[in-house]
Amino acid sequence: MLSLSLPVEIYLCVKPTDMRKSFDGLFALAVEQLKLDPLSGGLFVFVNRRRDRMKLLYWDADGLAVWAKRLEAGSFQLPAIAASARSVTLTTTELTLLLRGIDLTSVRQRKRYQRAVA
Repeated sequence: MLSLSLPVEIYLCVKPTDMRKSFDGLFALAVEQLKLDPLSGGLFVFVNRRRDRMKLLYWDADGLAVWAKRLEAGSFQLPAIAASARSVTLTTTELTLLLRGIDLTSVRQRKRYQRAVA
């Protein structure tokens, strides 16, 4: 079970990623492609071209951590992505649904209160 302290920003890298990459390679992708700082506390999600493997990179207070998942059957259904986007921001709920194999386009969120961001 993956447990993260909240709140955390989750960034899905749009470009397919070579899953041979580990700490340094994924760190470089976050900096160069996404133009974001992995040391800022965000969670970075990378998926391969076939969408059957996923890696998560995050800063864990005293070092980088990588979490990986390989599907034995099926693929991850990614959310709708604009053609010009480098990344998509996900909520923790969306990431959980993605990891559990639920198509985000078929899910309908019921109305909830959201506090305005100042």
